[in-house]
Amino acid sequence: MRPSGICCCGKNTMIEINDFMDRWFNYIFENHPGSRPYIPKYQKWKEFMMYGLFGTGTFFIAIITYAVLSESLHWNVLLANLVAWVFATLFAFFTNRRFVFTKHRKGVFAFLIQFWGFTFGRLITLVIEEWMLYFFIGIMEFPNMLVKFFSQIIVIALNYVFSKLFVFRKNDRSLDKEIDS
Repeated sequence: MRPSGICCCGKNTMIEINDFMDRWFNYIFENHPGSRPYIPKYQKWKEFMMYGLFGTGTFFIAIITYAVLSESLHWNVLLANLVAWVFATLFAFFTNRRFVFTKHRKGVFAFLIQFWGFTFGRLITLVIEEWMLYFFIGIMEFPNMLVKFFSQIIVIALNYVFSKLFVFRKNDRSLDKEIDS
């Protein structure tokens, strides 16, 4: 991690550069002085914006995989959803850990705990989503992709709360001391 105010090329910056979004917004803040009062708002909402960006990617992976399997290949909707869940969950874990929730414990042990917690949380929302698909498509006979679309919105919101509160908690020094002991 570079010190605040120093870019990878040694230039002074308006904000600390940690990823591509910081580079984009730093460019805006440097070249458009009227935008500088928004730096604190950017810093406050960056995590949420990153989750929105990668949540959109996760959404598209889940929807496209599900559509191909259930609509084109005519798989059972619950099996198609399970396979789509695997792809979306792997994408979401790695992008959330790397880009969204960046202030968390590091190391192999922390990675394994986070992966387990993330997967467990996603399993809970998978069960909720599978129930929604079963009920609304299988019993109520609503349109397949419409139900999948709306179930994904509910699942993404629940996943954000679970990841924020339980999986990618910020560094807790007392917890790190307990783990090292």
